[in-house]
Amino acid sequence: MRALLCQEYGGPECLVLSENRQLPRPGDDEIRVAVHAAGMNFSDNLIIQNRYQEKPSLPFSPGFEAAGVVDAIGKNVTGFKPGDRILSQTIHGAFADFVVANKTHVFPLPDSMDFETAAAFPIAYGSAYGALLLMGRLQAGETLVVHGATGGVGLAAVEIGKAIGARVIATASGEEKLALALATGADAVIDYKHENIKEKIKQLTDGKGADVIFDPVGGDTFDASLRSVAWNGRIIIVGFAGGRVQRIPANHLLVKNVSCLGFYWGSFLRHAPDKVAIAFAQLFDWHREGKLIPHISARFPLEQAIEGFQMLQERRVTGKIVLTLQNKIQGKPKS
Repeated sequence: MRALLCQEYGGPECLVLSENRQLPRPGDDEIRVAVHAAGMNFSDNLIIQNRYQEKPSLPFSPGFEAAGVVDAIGKNVTGFKPGDRILSQTIHGAFADFVVANKTHVFPLPDSMDFETAAAFPIAYGSAYGALLLMGRLQAGETLVVHGATGGVGLAAVEIGKAIGARVIATASGEEKLALALATGADAVIDYKHENIKEKIKQLTDGKGADVIFDPVGGDTFDASLRSVAWNGRIIIVGFAGGRVQRIPANHLLVKNVSCLGFYWGSFLRHAPDKVAIAFAQLFDWHREGKLIPHISARFPLEQAIEGFQMLQERRVTGKIVLTLQNKIQGKPKS
């Protein structure tokens, strides 16, 4: 089978496409997936640089999310059979013709969802759902601020915030990205390069501040959030794309009864698979209702995956990048 391999740590230039990798065998609790499409994430660049929390042995194939068809199942797997259309999250390895995934990380595709849409779905929407509902307890009528609002997880947070019934303020830079956030459902936008985040949030909330702030950026953006969150508000720390990991002054939390909550979707996959299953059931319902529409800004065949890595590295991506594979194994809806 074909697989994109990281044979030594470094940038996209260190990746090579192998044409004759051995077909992976599913373990007792695993499912082998014939991959039709795979989603790309900023973390893919981190893992090939040995800067990610998961550190697979060299050589390995990156890729954390795949959509395709069940090809084989382990002896302890029930509820799935070869030919079922599914999406899955993986520890790594999705940038290949076949990948194995734990049975608790595999979900049947609704008929409304094609493979490319599915490949753009698990991490962005799972992370946004988990951060906003499982950790942030976002309620209808509250004000949500989404930083980094035109990345894959940011756009998902905007859509999910609107699906819940919140008022959504999105931060981004440039007219094109601000327009995308508005088109996705944001009620108001802030251009963080030309506007003061703290002052603008205060202005848009009549001085109250935001009830929930979704922050995958960190650094200076977090500092502004801490000064513009409402009394008893919640700041959800999703990442540090801004480069600086902030230090949190505890006295600010105390005075305003503010909660700062760390969130990592991968730990929910490992420790709370029951909550993950509930999350995907709701996300699929919202997709059927037309409330969640992944924004795919670029598609590449597996042979051109390095171009996708370069786009991620240079931060030229809005929404998601999807790799497409011409897999001959075709599927059917799970009955």
